[in-house]
Amino acid sequence: MFNDTIIKAAKGEKTDYTPVWFMRQVGRSQPEYNKVKEKYSLLEITRQPELTAYLTATPVENYNVDAAVLYKDIVSPLAPIGIDVDIKPGIGPVIQNPIRDIKDVEKLGELDPYKDLDYIYKTIEILTKEKLNVPLIGFCGAPFTVASYMIEGGPSKNYHRTKQMMYNQPETWFKLMDKLADMNIRYLRAQVESGASMIQIFDSWGGALNSEDYAYYLSPAMKKIISSVKEMGAPVIIFGIGASHLLSEWDDLGTDVIGLDWRTSIDQARAAGVKKALQGNLDPALLLADWDVIEKQTKTILDQGKNNGHIFNLGHGVFPEVDPETLRKLTSFVHEYSKGQ
Repeated sequence: MFNDTIIKAAKGEKTDYTPVWFMRQVGRSQPEYNKVKEKYSLLEITRQPELTAYLTATPVENYNVDAAVLYKDIVSPLAPIGIDVDIKPGIGPVIQNPIRDIKDVEKLGELDPYKDLDYIYKTIEILTKEKLNVPLIGFCGAPFTVASYMIEGGPSKNYHRTKQMMYNQPETWFKLMDKLADMNIRYLRAQVESGASMIQIFDSWGGALNSEDYAYYLSPAMKKIISSVKEMGAPVIIFGIGASHLLSEWDDLGTDVIGLDWRTSIDQARAAGVKKALQGNLDPALLLADWDVIEKQTKTILDQGKNNGHIFNLGHGVFPEVDPETLRKLTSFVHEYSKGQ
């Protein structure tokens, strides 16, 4: 039987229990993943549909979570449009031809998803037709987050080059936002067409902007992406780090679910006027704490989220040191405790 509990929760409908998934549940905390990584890089894995499907489905089987999340990286669609990108271990995405001016933006091509990234859509079809009895979450990187890599040339702590372009070259900036919005629309619509039931937009670094700048420089592109995906009936989640000041702006984007990091409680989000479904938000560091500490914090989150349209998750991703047994135990606890609410 297909378990659609997380879809109902995303739509704010009553559920029998609180659904659970974990960001980065496919990753270095899993022994199966580490075994594969001994042989292949991240990009090599994602280009092998059977292998990627195996890794994507493994956390569902191991932890009994209520959704799978597609294993890939937010920069996956960049190479086809002309960005020379590699993912360096211990660093992240590194770009050899960073964007510097409007001419660089004009050189960017258009994504042809089924031609350029056929292995991703083959993976989705294997998962949704053969392996999963829970929804598959597809995803993309939000335009600001992806643009920051493209402009900085890699990860950044301050986004100075990105903001410099945004403020000093608005024509270049908005042209880049349009390019990235169109790329993500093609990318995400093909994910849904292939079988993904939900979409999460990782606006990982959007919190680096104040709410006024976000509204002016980013919201138009975000709304364009979100409305296009929602036309297809797939609920959309937005998530970022250190973005509590953006709650009102995110609430106006049209998403179905707002993901919270561990710094903002569900009660605080509700007090700020957010009425839609919320996702989160146990501090990932707590997964290394004693079980009684984890249980206490989880109860607080579940008590705040009950009857409110809530998807349980971490406030950021699972990190390598986490014991897989802790995730299995936590999933079971969330299910059982929330049934009694």
